[in-house]
Amino acid sequence: MAQLVKLQDYISRYQIDLKRYPTQFVRLKKQQWERINASWENGALDTSWIENEQEEDIEVEEKKSFISKLFSRNKEETSAELLEEEKEEIGHDVPEESTTLFFEPNIVYNPNSKEELRRMYLDQLFHFQLKWASSTLMEKSYVDPKYMRDSLLRQLTLQLPDNYFLFYYPILKLKKAPVELDIIIVLPTEIICLVVLEGRDSDAFIGSGDRFWVKKSGKAESKTLSPMISLNRMESILLQVFKKEEIDLPIRKVVLSRNGYIDYPGSTYQTQLVDTRSFSAWFQSLKSSPSPMKHMQFKAAQALLNLVQTTSYSRAGWELESEIENE
Repeated sequence: MAQLVKLQDYISRYQIDLKRYPTQFVRLKKQQWERINASWENGALDTSWIENEQEEDIEVEEKKSFISKLFSRNKEETSAELLEEEKEEIGHDVPEESTTLFFEPNIVYNPNSKEELRRMYLDQLFHFQLKWASSTLMEKSYVDPKYMRDSLLRQLTLQLPDNYFLFYYPILKLKKAPVELDIIIVLPTEIICLVVLEGRDSDAFIGSGDRFWVKKSGKAESKTLSPMISLNRMESILLQVFKKEEIDLPIRKVVLSRNGYIDYPGSTYQTQLVDTRSFSAWFQSLKSSPSPMKHMQFKAAQALLNLVQTTSYSRAGWELESEIENE
């Protein structure tokens, strides 16, 4: 499962400590899966709460009570003191930001197979990743609901390896001006810049060296901005950043249309065109990376995080209570 390092301009846990969180995420994901899978295999999976909603209500009230205690203190109390109380309440040490970042999957129904159990687990892990990519203990960003339904975001995060860092339409601050990029995937051995062309199923995109491409949808034709413009801009920005930070990673440019066709007469210099005909093979190849996380990969991701724009607000006690109640 690729790690969602940055989503738009949302506050991200990875901005706090990039060296710590990737390994913590992999460990947490593995431990929780082993726990829930072992319980399922041993027939000890607790689904009794499904028939007993009263117990769930009690648990929610207990969580709300705990959060209320954390934030009903005198405003002059330090966050360190609050964390010490939190440790006592839950019985073990917790790092900063972990109040809202602890993942424990809920069994929303009794799965009939391990594959069904795994799908349920990963679906909850995806939503949990969105929290990690939009909140810390003290700050939170408003998440556009569209990302909950974003099939490409879900596919990239759920199906790519744990050692990939995903920047999903990040906003960088360059010379005091915000610049929104497309998709950047930081692999251990290379960087992928990805621009997506998607419309209705079987739409055709006719490319050229011009500023606009032609999009054919049935008998209708329209113009769409050439994806090469965004790709070349991303490449240029990354090359400038990497040169300054002495980062040596190759950059691969990709134009992607999962449900359409791309027709580009002539040659596309150093750019890979992937459409519905080649997507499965390309994505399978992308998933196959035996290399572990590397120093240069962390250095590249950190260089981008140092430039990102972040929009967030301080979390308040009432806001945390509302979040828990909605869960």
